[in-house]
Amino acid sequence: MPKLPVFDITVLEKLCQVLGESMTGSQMTPLLARVGAPDPGEGLTKWRRLAQALNDCQRQHGVGNHVIKFINAAMEPVRFVGDLHRFEELRGDVNRVLAFAGYTLGTDGKVRHAEMVNSLAEAEQRAGRLRSELSRRRVHPDVLKACRAELLQDNYFHAVLEATKSVAEKIRQRTGLTTDGHHLVDDAFGLSSEHPRLAFNSLQTESERSEHIGLMNLMKGAFSAFRNPTAHEPKDRWPISEEDALDLLSLLSLLHRRLDRAVVVRLGTR
Repeated sequence: MPKLPVFDITVLEKLCQVLGESMTGSQMTPLLARVGAPDPGEGLTKWRRLAQALNDCQRQHGVGNHVIKFINAAMEPVRFVGDLHRFEELRGDVNRVLAFAGYTLGTDGKVRHAEMVNSLAEAEQRAGRLRSELSRRRVHPDVLKACRAELLQDNYFHAVLEATKSVAEKIRQRTGLTTDGHHLVDDAFGLSSEHPRLAFNSLQTESERSEHIGLMNLMKGAFSAFRNPTAHEPKDRWPISEEDALDLLSLLSLLHRRLDRAVVVRLGTR
């Protein structure tokens, strides 16, 4: 790693406040050891303990490398297995501060150079309003995974496209079908035969059959209204607002959750 400039003490302290609250004192100790930062001990609050350790490293070596190494170690995705929401929320908080130093923290937990910002508004934009709001809504992880790179750029057009594609891909994975769009929905959930390949419920009552058909139509509507236009039109000719993107991605999150709970009907029982 090349020599990096030291962090301004105000930025460093704010980073330490964010990261310090995300871990216990016992978790902090091995992380400091990994980056070669002397631990001042547990007599201080967590964030002050962290700030002192990293600032001492900066002054001793004249570089900010140890700070970056600590963030990389603290934000390793493996430390957040099973808690994507916590990782994304913390990453957003870290990015709001890092933007003032000319860095950004990616979804892989690694810090990279970025254009430095000079205002809170720019920092909020860098962190990604859309991603933060989706995390707050606890949107299904498969929606976030499908459009993670686009969300970082607040790229609503491609975020919508990738998220709708993820719903179709999950249907194919669960059924072994190879079709797409309306045909895929009909092939997987259609009631023309006694049993569909996938069922959202037991289909024993009129209300259950109505719900099943309604969810089918929601999927078809999402494909028609959003996937097809975004797949075939240039971005500048099919603008999607932030509000529309949030609502659509929340809808796709619902569809993913219902797909997760859908019952696979074996062909032999059809």
